[in-house]
Order: sequence, then structure tokens, then C-alpha cells
Amino acid sequence: MDKKRNRTGALRSFLFACVITAPILICACSHYMARPSFGEANEYFSQGNYIASLSKYEQIMKKYPAAGDRVLFEMGIIYAYPGNEQKDYQKSLECFQKLLKDYPESRYRQDSVEMIAHVDNVAIKDKRIIALQKQITTLEQELKSRDNEVAALRKNIEALERELKNRISAIPNMPADRILIEKRKRRLTLIARDKVLKMYKIALGGNPDGPKIRQGDNKTPEGTYIIDSRNRDSRYHLALHISYPNDEDRKRARRLGVSPGGNIMIHGLRNGFSWIGDFHTANDWTKGCIAVTNEEIEEIARLVRNGTIVHILP
Repeated sequence: MDKKRNRTGALRSFLFACVITAPILICACSHYMARPSFGEANEYFSQGNYIASLSKYEQIMKKYPAAGDRVLFEMGIIYAYPGNEQKDYQKSLECFQKLLKDYPESRYRQDSVEMIAHVDNVAIKDKRIIALQKQITTLEQELKSRDNEVAALRKNIEALERELKNRISAIPNMPADRILIEKRKRRLTLIARDKVLKMYKIALGGNPDGPKIRQGDNKTPEGTYIIDSRNRDSRYHLALHISYPNDEDRKRARRLGVSPGGNIMIHGLRNGFSWIGDFHTANDWTKGCIAVTNEEIEEIARLVRNGTIVHILP
């Protein structure tokens, strides 16, 4: 009787052990049998054929469901892989979340938890990058549009300048009755009978903003004057003297208790530096005078008589 009981107990223990170990053995067997298929899927991944790799993993899932946790983990990795141009962070998260739900005891569980956090972080950064790229694209388009506008404006300016030159009635034998100096535009214009004879680019005093107030301030005057004399032995090739200071300039200087200064000229380049030519207008370099090239001052002197009115505007 005791022997029969012992045999029955042993049989029960054996059956219980079988029930416990069978799933483990089946799972291990499934993983082992699926090994070649996993190798094939991994080979596709190594070749950069991510679609084929995902398709192979789906086949493995159907054929070896016990190996589903590894399949889900690998698919989650592929969907989030940076080199995958068709990456899908949402599908990646779904794979890892399904693994956690369906395979709570999986050895891939902890790695899946970490991957979920990583994918969430990467997705946020990618959204920021995409937003910045859109902003950059928008700014580049705006810049291109502005460039086109600037190019169009330049063409308009060139056309207007050509038209202006065509309208300038430069009559060399007709003397100017007025000189207009526009400081901001760095331009001197000879005018006769309300028609433009010629325009010249000029350089001013080294401190050009505002009217001249005192001697040594390196400012070019502002106001109405006349050409009252000329000097052909000037250190600046040739010079036409402007009647600065006028009464208003003197009153202002007395009020401020300073000397108004004087000796303001329209002149050429310093003797020995005629080779500089038009480049002299790159900077304001005089002590308050109005400078042009030597060729230009010769022409101006020929067209301007003593007593000609000079208007100097800011």
C-alpha cells in the first residue's frame, strides 16, 4: 500500500514538473527554431533594407509567437532607427508598449522601458528641429524675396540715373548761376536757368554732420553764400573761396563766444595726390571744405564766376 502511494506521488510530481517546464521548453525551442529567421531579418537591417527587415519580423511573429517579445523589441528599434528615412516614432512606441503589456516577464522589459523614454525624447527634439527647419526655409524665402526686391530697385535706380543723365543739359559754354551742395548726398550740382548743368560727387569735412560752428571743428558750413574769390596757386590744385562766415554764422559764434573760423573752399586734391582720383570720396577728409577731383575743379572753375550763389544744405 505504501509503495502504491509513493508511485502515485512520484507520478503527480512528474506531471506537475512537466506542466511547469513545458512552456519554458516550448519558448526556448521557439527561440532556437526562429534563430535563422532572426539572422535573416538582421541581415536585411544591416543592408539598410528596413522594410524587408520589418516584414521578416512580422513573419517570425506569426510563425513563432513565443518569440514575440524579441520581435516587438527589434521592430521598435527599427522604427526609431535614425538611419531609417521612413522611421515612425509612434509605431516604435506601440511595439515597446505591446511588449510590456503582452510579455510582462520578458527579458526585454527593462530595455523597452528605457527605449520608450528615449524615443519620446528624440521625437520631441525632432519636432523642434522640423519647426526650426521650417523657420529657416521661411526666412530663406523672405530673404530671396527681399533680394529680388533689392535687384528690382537697383534696376529702377539705374534707369532713373540714365534718364537723369539724359535730361542734364550740360552746356559747357553757359556759366552756372547757382551751386547746390547737398551734404547728406555728398553731391555738388551746377545749375543755370533752373536746369542742371552737371553733378559731382564730393568729400566733406571730417566731421560733416551739422553746420560749422567754430574754428577747427572740421565741419562743412550750412547756409547761403557766394563764390567771392579763387586761388590758382592753392595747395589743393585750384580753389574757389566761399564767403563763410555770413552774418548768421558770426552772430552764432559771438553768442557762443567762439571764433567761427573761415577759409572754406571748393577745391581739388592735394598737390601730388591727383592719382587718387574718384577714390578720394570714399571718406570725408577735408577740414570743412568741399573736395572734388582736379579735373572736376578745373571744369567747375570754368563754369562758375565770382559772385555765384552757393546753397549748402544738410
